[in-house]
Amino acid sequence: MATDETRKVAELLKDERIAVFTTTAPDGTLMSRPMAMQEIEFDGDLWFFASRGSRKVAHVTASPQVNVATSGSDSWVSLTGHAVVIDELERKKKLWNKAVEAWFPDGPEDPDIVLLRVEAASAEYWNSPGGRIASAISFAKAKATGQPHSGGENERVDL
Repeated sequence: MATDETRKVAELLKDERIAVFTTTAPDGTLMSRPMAMQEIEFDGDLWFFASRGSRKVAHVTASPQVNVATSGSDSWVSLTGHAVVIDELERKKKLWNKAVEAWFPDGPEDPDIVLLRVEAASAEYWNSPGGRIASAISFAKAKATGQPHSGGENERVDL
């Protein structure tokens, strides 16, 4: 059952396709890379395709705590959670699309392909309705009045 908080995060994520996926390397270094989110309704989980032998898969196997961040025209979401490697052919087929095929031309049956499911624990979001133009006007107003820029809506939610 979706909560109001989950619905708000889902609303902010619905048009986003690329996220910055951050893992922890064995030496403790944080490593980030862009990854394509799969187009499904956000219910607390995010899904990504990955190569079984990739560093990101090795990282989440050793240390599953991850961060996923997105940036849209008027919102930003930073989601924390645990990543799990999933190797289910039916799930891969269900999520498969032409964009994934560009990265994995041998199709969902390719044994090198796995899924990463990020089970969200919490998210923080910033929402500036009206986008960049409204933000620019708000910045100008703050400068003219000497009042701080509000920055829009900012919340941290447990998922």
